[in-house]
Amino acid sequence: MRSAPYRAYQFFAALRAFLPNWAGGLGGQLSPADRSLVESILVTPAQRQLFDRMLPNDQRHAVAVARTLWQAGHRHSALLQAALLHDVAKSLGQPLTHRVLIVLLEKFWPATLHRLSGSGKSLFVDQPPASSTQQQADPLQTAQLPAWRHPFVIHAYHPVIGAAWVRQAGCQPQVAELILHHQAEPEAISDDFTRLLTLLKWADNLN
Repeated sequence: MRSAPYRAYQFFAALRAFLPNWAGGLGGQLSPADRSLVESILVTPAQRQLFDRMLPNDQRHAVAVARTLWQAGHRHSALLQAALLHDVAKSLGQPLTHRVLIVLLEKFWPATLHRLSGSGKSLFVDQPPASSTQQQADPLQTAQLPAWRHPFVIHAYHPVIGAAWVRQAGCQPQVAELILHHQAEPEAISDDFTRLLTLLKWADNLN
């Protein structure tokens, strides 16, 4: 579980991704080196399209997770793809302000977060993300919920949705499994999977 100070740090770091360069920001764009790393890991247009759906702060977080693994000597393709795409479903809409609130609820009022997120209800529908020329899919059927609850539902279901999306984008099955479980404790699926999931969670928590 992420700490409240960490989430606050992440909030202010994310703001830089949206500020223009003249204001001390990052202009919302990845560096050429970061883009090169993404393109070396996500090898198909469908995979890159998923990455490009993400907000600048989520893209930077994903690249940092992948680079942490890369610099530690890990070259497993499914692990690196999961590092870049594990939060892709947050592109459905999860503002940083809500992310800070979510981590506070996780720590102090988990039952309230459980109710707000609709955890345990059959809200998820397996749909691909919309293309740039299509209306955005609503895999959570959020139309039945008030708009202010949407980010909480996305928090609960983004691993499930992200796993479905990467399957449809042609990623290896192991990529989907890693994304599906990246917020859960490792399950005894196999020794190799447990090792990869532990590495993904380690790099994610560092960034």
